[in-house]
Amino acid sequence: MSTAALHFRAATAADLDRLLALVQSAYRGESSRTGWTTEADLLDGQRTDVADLQACLARSDSMLLVAERQGDVATDPTGIVACAYIAPDDDNPSEAAQFGMFAVRPQLQGSGVGKAVIEAAERLVRDEWQLPLMRMSVIDVREELIGFYERRGYRRTGIYKPFPYGDERFGLPRRADLRFEILEKRLRAAPNTEAPGNE
Repeated sequence: MSTAALHFRAATAADLDRLLALVQSAYRGESSRTGWTTEADLLDGQRTDVADLQACLARSDSMLLVAERQGDVATDPTGIVACAYIAPDDDNPSEAAQFGMFAVRPQLQGSGVGKAVIEAAERLVRDEWQLPLMRMSVIDVREELIGFYERRGYRRTGIYKPFPYGDERFGLPRRADLRFEILEKRLRAAPNTEAPGNE
């Protein structure tokens, strides 16, 4: 599909059911195997729930971004084809934003939609929020997904966070070695503390 046909906006409460279905279809169950972002071999259960999405909407300092494509009324009255959540980073909110809840309809994965969503989120963080860094947490055994982000300019930091085993809100792990690695991308140049020629 042409990514020029995409329209970006903030999600509303009216979008919640369709966003829940979108995220679930991109990561869990047999439908997710249509695309390449599936986690079906790693995790069963849910990827998110309505309460989690409502919490995202309730934060005034964050945005649940949706991408719509016109002309999808027959298959999806909202036209939502992708989403992503951006919020100030928990550890360093004045320097970085966190990127997550990223989902693209499985049948549209590989068409450029995901790249367009990432670029839209980066523009918002860089130009409107004026933050220099974007960070994300990725399950570290997902080498193909990490490679996708590396091609978008993200780098592996070597910083790991434990997977929340025992918390079914994040799914039911099918293996015992899951953990998250933090990826990072600089969106704005670091402040220059020295004037040119003053070395």
